[in-house]
Amino acid sequence: MDIFNKIVEVLIYLFSDFNSRLALFYLCLTVLIVFGLWLWRGRPTSFTAYLLPKEVYLHKSNIVDIKIFLFNAVLSSGGIFAAFALTPLMTVAVLDALQSAFGSTAPAPDQTWARMALATAIMILTLDFCKYWAHRLHHETSILWPFHALHHSAEVMTPLTANRNHPVFVILRLLIYTVIVGTVQALMLFLLMGKIELFTIGTVNAGYFLFNAFGANLRHSHVWLSYGPVLEHVLISPAQHHIHHSIARKHYNKNYGEVFAFWDLMFGTLYVLREHEELTFGLSDRNGERIEQPYPDLKSALFHPFADSWRALWKGTSRDKKRAAKLAALTATKDRPTA
Repeated sequence: MDIFNKIVEVLIYLFSDFNSRLALFYLCLTVLIVFGLWLWRGRPTSFTAYLLPKEVYLHKSNIVDIKIFLFNAVLSSGGIFAAFALTPLMTVAVLDALQSAFGSTAPAPDQTWARMALATAIMILTLDFCKYWAHRLHHETSILWPFHALHHSAEVMTPLTANRNHPVFVILRLLIYTVIVGTVQALMLFLLMGKIELFTIGTVNAGYFLFNAFGANLRHSHVWLSYGPVLEHVLISPAQHHIHHSIARKHYNKNYGEVFAFWDLMFGTLYVLREHEELTFGLSDRNGERIEQPYPDLKSALFHPFADSWRALWKGTSRDKKRAAKLAALTATKDRPTA
């Protein structure tokens, strides 16, 4: 019964806390945004059908989304993910090192609005930069990709698809955030004498409050919302994230960013929309050839990525079965007597 109560607590948190994109407040704002788009686009269907199309919400892919979401909620209730959210420990360790190296008796710098704004901007940009590279790393590292491929295997998208994540992916992402965010947080504490907590809880969280409030849930949805080619060089629109999930060749490994688009612009992965594009979601190879759904149920979603990652680890080595078979065939050909 205690375990059940903990699971309920996790679910209440996910649907109520402002730090969760699935908070009912954000979901209600999303409905209002969709309503506005429905009116703007001339009421193409009934609003209910526009908001909750049966072909999306009753799709097998969405059923798997729900199962993964609930499974991860169970893990969260057991403290599995919290055990890897070590940002405070990293902050303390780096802060201790800074104080040992430079001393901790220096007078505190004047607390000006400019200094506060700078610290806030650094924290927001650092977190978003970290998210860009953590995301890209999972795409472009063959050993890590199987654990993120689960997310990209979604054939339809709803706000719950944002939580279609393998537990290993969640843990690795937490560890990456721990190193980068924890380090910068310590630097801010050292330079600004403990004021960083106020910045983080206040202004930084306020920034993500705005991100979640104004359309973040549309990033994983069937509803198209583009910001236009100018603004999409600065901010990642929901439509740009749809592009990221597209199987088309021209969309392959594009738009890794979460909030800001200029990381993609800087590192050559930005795709800016010029018009509405018809998209197909799911997995494909770099040539745009669709890959059949490898995770049709919860069991395959949880266990197949381990096997795929293991094969990727040994690809091209003597333990690669395909490579060994090719070498054996070549050897047999060379040893074959000629006529």
